Amino acid sequence: MTTQQYQVPSADDFLMGGGGAPTAKFPVPQTTVGGRITERPTVEQQRDISTGDKKFWSDGNPMMQLVVTVQTDERDPQLDEDDGRRRLFVKGQMKNAIADAVRAAGARGLEVGGTLAVTYSHDGQASQRGFNPPKQYTARYTPAATVALNTPDPGTAAPQQQYAAPAAPAAAIPGLTPEQIQQAMANPATAALVAQQQAATAAAATTPPPF
Repeated sequence: MTTQQYQVPSADDFLMGGGGAPTAKFPVPQTTVGGRITERPTVEQQRDISTGDKKFWSDGNPMMQLVVTVQTDERDPQLDEDDGRRRLFVKGQMKNAIADAVRAAGARGLEVGGTLAVTYSHDGQASQRGFNPPKQYTARYTPAATVALNTPDPGTAAPQQQYAAPAAPAAAIPGLTPEQIQQAMANPATAALVAQQQAATAAAATTPPPF
């Protein structure tokens, strides 16, 4: 069955009276939530949605989860002053997907400034009758340094296109068309000969006639 995640506010949100960023939602397969990580990810204990009590495994160990806040393009008109931040409560298969993405990026973990995108790809197999099948996820992660390298500096103007002057036409040689001259110049075996002939033709054209 589907439950809403209990939200523990960050220290700043608690101090200023806010409840923290809304929980990221994955209503249907192929839904993707992602963006730049805006604050340091934290680890906290999971809580029961009905009672708010902390959850434990059968052996008594606490059930933990990772909380990651990302800056998305989403805006919910029902939320006052929604700035697009969403919190991912990372556990179970989502945790494995994100860990694989971090390893694929050559990183050691999630960091502020990196970008994380999580996609609800499909449903898995329900473990018990009457329960919804578990959501399966894929993830992509880009380290902060890579994001910075690929982000253009807003203070740097785009380079202006350089004007390229048209190539000078090949000097005329009696008996040869311009196309034939260009083909001859492209051949190392005849280029020198054509250059000599062009020089001779140009010199003859500038020599004044005898009186």
